[in-house]
Amino acid sequence: MLKIYNSLSRSKQEFIPIEPGKVRMYVCGMTVYDYCHLGHGRVMVVFDIVQRWLRASGFDVTYVRNITDIDDKIIQRAAVNGESIDKLTARFISAMHEDAAALGIERPNFEPRATECIAEMQNMISTLIDKGYAYPAKNGDVYYAVHQFNGYGRLSGKSLDDLRAGERADVDPAKHDPMDFVLWKAAKPGEPAWDAPWGSGRPGWHIECSAMSDKLLGAHFDIHGGGEDLQFPHHENEVAQSEGAHGCTFVNYWMHNGFVRVNDEKMSKSLGNFFTVREILKKFDAEVVRFFILRAHYRSPLSYSDQHLEDARHALSRLYTTLKPFADQGAEIDWNHPYTLRFKAAMDDDFNTAEAFAVLFDLANAINKSSSAHDASLLKGLAGILGFLQQTPIEFLQRSPGSAVDSAQVESLIFARNKARKEKDFAESDRIRKQLLDLGIALEDTAQGTQWRNN
Repeated sequence: MLKIYNSLSRSKQEFIPIEPGKVRMYVCGMTVYDYCHLGHGRVMVVFDIVQRWLRASGFDVTYVRNITDIDDKIIQRAAVNGESIDKLTARFISAMHEDAAALGIERPNFEPRATECIAEMQNMISTLIDKGYAYPAKNGDVYYAVHQFNGYGRLSGKSLDDLRAGERADVDPAKHDPMDFVLWKAAKPGEPAWDAPWGSGRPGWHIECSAMSDKLLGAHFDIHGGGEDLQFPHHENEVAQSEGAHGCTFVNYWMHNGFVRVNDEKMSKSLGNFFTVREILKKFDAEVVRFFILRAHYRSPLSYSDQHLEDARHALSRLYTTLKPFADQGAEIDWNHPYTLRFKAAMDDDFNTAEAFAVLFDLANAINKSSSAHDASLLKGLAGILGFLQQTPIEFLQRSPGSAVDSAQVESLIFARNKARKEKDFAESDRIRKQLLDLGIALEDTAQGTQWRNN
C-alpha cells in the first residue's frame, strides 16, 4: 500500500483516498513576476512524479496547480519595467510553461489564475466575516482573526503565544492581534482593484489558494503540496481560512518538498543565490536536470552545483548506454516482474525516487550481462513512469551542451580500434582510445559491443 509522509501528523501514513479510486490534489504554483529558478523547478518536478505514480497505480487524479498573477512583487516589477501587469504575467506564464515542458512536466488538469477567481475569494471572505473569523479594519483592509480559530499552528507545530512573542513592536495598529493576517487589501492609487462589499481592493495572497482549491476540488480533498517554505505561514493560514469557512477538515495529507541549497543556504530570489531553469538548461540536458532533482528523496535538501549535475549526467548515460543495442525496442511493464515489484515498493514508500533509481541501475546491470530484450523493454517502461529514457540512446549520448560531436568520425574510429584489437595490434588500439578520450568520448566494451558516450 502507498504510504505518504504527512506533514500534519509528522509521520508516514497509509494513503486512503476520500473517494475510492480517485485522488484530488492541489499544489501551490508560481507567482509570475520572473523566470522559474531551480527551487520552483523542484516543486513542479516532485509533484509531477506524485501525480504520475498515482495514475500509474490506477487512481483517477484531478491535479490543480495555481498561478498567482496579482501580488505586490508583480505590481512592483511591472512598474519598474514600465509595462502592464497583464503583459508581465503573460510573458512569465509562457516562460514557466516552456521551462516545465522542457523538464518533462505534465500539465495539471487545472491551472487557475488568481485574477480569474476574485468572486470566489470575496465569497469566502464574506463567509469568514459572517462567522466571526474575519473583520474589516479601519484602514480598509480585511483581516483574519487567528485567535478565533482553535487549531491555528497545528500544521506547522507553532503556538500562538510563541509566535506573538516573536513579533516586532511596530505591529499594524489596524490589527486586533499581531498575528492576524490580511485577506483583502484596500485599494491604492495606480494599483489593480476590484469592488467588494467592504471596499475596493485586491485579495491577499493566502486567500487565493483556499478559494481556488474549494472551487475546483471542494472543501475537503486528499493531498495538498508545496515547498517546505510554504508550511508556515501560507499553508497554516489556508487551513484557518478553509476550515473556518466550511467547518470541516480541509486536507487529509500535506506534502512538502525540501529546499534546493547553494553553499548551505536556501536558493531564493530574495537571497540572490538562485539559478534559473533556463540558465541551467543551456548547460545540461533537461533529463539530466530532472534526474538530478529526483535522485534525492523529495523531502531531503538538494545541494546544487555543476559537479552534481555532471554526476547526474554520467549516471543517466549509464542507463542510455545499456539501451543502445535495444534502440528499436518498445517500452513494456510486467507488473509481476521482480524488478517491478522492487520499483513499486520504493515508490509506494513515500515516492522514494532515490531507491527507485537504484532498482533501475540494478536492472541495467542485469541487462548488460544477459542482453535480455524483455528486460530492456521493462527498463524503458519503468523509467518512463518517472519521465526518463524518453530519447533514443544516440540522441542522448551524442548531445553535450556547448560541444558538437561528429558521430560518423567516432564510429569510424571505433571500427578502426576494433579492427586493431582483432589483429592484436594493441598499441594502435590504445592510441585510438586515447584519441577518442581527447575528443571527449569514453568507450565501454560490453557483451553487446563497444559503446560510447560523451565524457
